[in-house]
This record gives sequence, structure tokens and C-alpha cells, in this order.
Amino acid sequence: MNETDGLRYRRLNRAKIITDEPQAPENKNSSYSGKVFRVTLVTLAVSLLVPLIGAIILLESPIEPQYLSFLEPPLMSGALEPNFKLRQAERLFEGQLIGPESMANIGGVLYTGTADGKIVKIEDGKMHTLATLGRPPCGTQKDEPNCGRPLGIRASQNRTLFVADAYLGLFEVNPFTGEVKELVSTQIPVNGKRLSFVNDLDVTRDGRKIYFTDSSSKWQRRDYAYLFMEGINDGRLLEYDTFTKEVTVLMDNLRFPNGVQLSPNEDFVLVAELTMARIRRCYVSGLNKGGLDLFVENLPGFPDNIRSSSSGGYWVAMSAVRPNPGFSMHDFLSQKPWIKKIIFKLLSQETLMKFVPKYSLVVELHDSGVCKRSFHDPHGTVATYVSEAHEQDGYLYLGSFRSPFLCRLNLSEV
Repeated sequence: MNETDGLRYRRLNRAKIITDEPQAPENKNSSYSGKVFRVTLVTLAVSLLVPLIGAIILLESPIEPQYLSFLEPPLMSGALEPNFKLRQAERLFEGQLIGPESMANIGGVLYTGTADGKIVKIEDGKMHTLATLGRPPCGTQKDEPNCGRPLGIRASQNRTLFVADAYLGLFEVNPFTGEVKELVSTQIPVNGKRLSFVNDLDVTRDGRKIYFTDSSSKWQRRDYAYLFMEGINDGRLLEYDTFTKEVTVLMDNLRFPNGVQLSPNEDFVLVAELTMARIRRCYVSGLNKGGLDLFVENLPGFPDNIRSSSSGGYWVAMSAVRPNPGFSMHDFLSQKPWIKKIIFKLLSQETLMKFVPKYSLVVELHDSGVCKRSFHDPHGTVATYVSEAHEQDGYLYLGSFRSPFLCRLNLSEV
């Protein structure tokens, strides 16, 4: 073999890079482990997605959401500037009252209704049961139709209590003896439609007329999340004449009508239309009798009860807020009914409530509907799920549709 042949068989040696770091041995199983990981991940994703897609396609949604439209919520500035004033409130009877939705005073005695169907009397710092509207068992939402659920409560000039029970109807209650008298039964339809969700009420000074809301003829109180998210317009404002015993429909096609408040001159009634974040007005006497208009729209939240303020305006409690700046889930979903259907196919009402921010807000409106001032608790630290702001002797009592306490705010300190 000559030199040329030797060169032909000589192998080329690649240069090696020498470093101080130890060289990791080549893992022959790395590619196999990666494949196993990818297969496991895909299998897990499929096992989750297939049932989810199947549920979305096959399950029936309990609601048929309506297409709604909202203006951009008002900016939280000026009279609506966020603050912590509701945190100055004190909790009363914590753990002893469940869901004291509404309140009324006769002298120094406070009355409220609770989630277990009771009318409670609070006097000299002590509490006892005055009356029970339904029959046991009580304590859960499933029990409510039989047990009853007192919501709106009012005291008349002749020292009588009037109560709106969500399932049972309107009642007159003697504040001293606890005697109960049924005025309007939900078992009797009005204009061919059932009263499924009697909510709030107000009564004229002479006790002749009672104005009350029926939030829906389809949904009951225990299904209020369905009613709110569906946006159906089957709510009504009604008038009950205590002399003739007749019930008259004053307004219909309302979306979740809630709080009711007579004007100081009793010439009109304000009605909170919760789903639409606005307050409607119905004229019940005077030259405009029978007329309907909008008192205020595009509120910073969804209004619950309305009560008069000592300044001649109105206190409005917001059951939930529409923060701006911020994000309002209801506003976002208002024009996406198909997403609402999917949500309620997958989540229960109670699960959904856990996603509702505990932002508490009470606003005072001028008699013109313009916001005068507002009290906030941005995280619901003290006051939560506020349903009503009831002013009495310099204090603002805050009711709640689900919290186990009342709150009391000293207005001279805020």
C-alpha cells in the first residue's frame, strides 16, 4: 500500500471542545419519556373536553336568555367616588338573623323578616319572633314555598305592619299581638297570570292603597339568579285596594321589578327594574295619573329596594355593582345569550353566586334622580349583599337578602 492509499483510508477526526463542566451522559430514554408525557397530556385533555362538549350539546339550559342592551356604566367619580364609608357600620344580631331583607319602624321598635319565614321584633336591644307566615319545615331554599319568605315590610300610619311574602302574598300583621291577616294570596291569578315572586311594597298614608311588585310569573324567589340572567320581562307593578279588595295591574312587561317607593306627595310610585339597572315611575294620582316614564337609568348597580331619605330624596341599595372602571359580567353577557345558556348548563345558582363580587353600594338620589352621595364597602368587609337602606333617627339600617346580620350606620359620622 502506498502513501496515497493510506491517505484514502485515513478517518477524519472532529475537533473536541474541552470545558471544565462535566458532560451529561446521553439519555436514551428521553425521547420515549417525552412521547409518554405528550400522550398523557392529550388523553387528559380529551377526557375532560369530551364530557364538557357533550354536556354543552346534550344538557338542557334552564333559562332562555333574552338579548339585552346597556349603556356604558357611569364612571365611579364625583358623587360615586369609591370610599369605605359602609365599613363604619356596625353589625347587629350577627348569627341570629338570616337574610333580614327589609325593615320598618313603629316608634323605637324595629321590625324585619327573615329567611326562615318569621317576622321579627327588635326592641331595647332584644329580639323575638312576632309572627310566622308559613308552616314548617324552614331553613333551606327548598322549604321556602311552604315556610314563606318575607321580603318587603312597611308600617302604616295606623301602626299596622304590611308584609310582602315572596311565595304566599300580601299580609297585614298586628305589631303588638302578632295576629296575621291575609290580603292577597298568590294562589289567585291576576289577569290570568300567577303571582310567583311577590317582592316589595309601599302603602299610602291613609292605608287605602298598597302598591307591590311581582318580580315574575315564571320564576320564584329561590330562582332569582335564573330570573336575573334570563332577563325575561314578565314582572308587574300592582295595586291592592284595601276597601274593595281588588288587585289592579299598573305596569307590566318589567324585567325583575323589585323595590317600590311612593313619592312624598303620593302622586307617583318608583319601581326598581333590577335587571335593567334603572328605576321606572308610574303616576297614580293627579293630572299625570296613568302616565309612565323613566325616573333614572344606567345606574352604577342593579337596584334592590328603594326607601325615602330625610332630605326628600331616595336611598337605593344595589344588589350588585357595575364598576367603571372595571368589569361587569352582566353587561358583558347581555348581548351573548348563548354564553348564558352554557353557564347554566354547567353551573348551579349557588356556584354562580360565588363569582359575584361582594362590592356593597348604597346611593342617595335627589328627588330628580341625580345621585347626591354614595356609601361603599368595596370588598364587603362589613356590609354584604345589601338589599335595603332604611333611615331612622339619624341612622341608616342596612338589610341583606342573605347575610346573617343587620348593619347600622351613624349618618352623622359619614
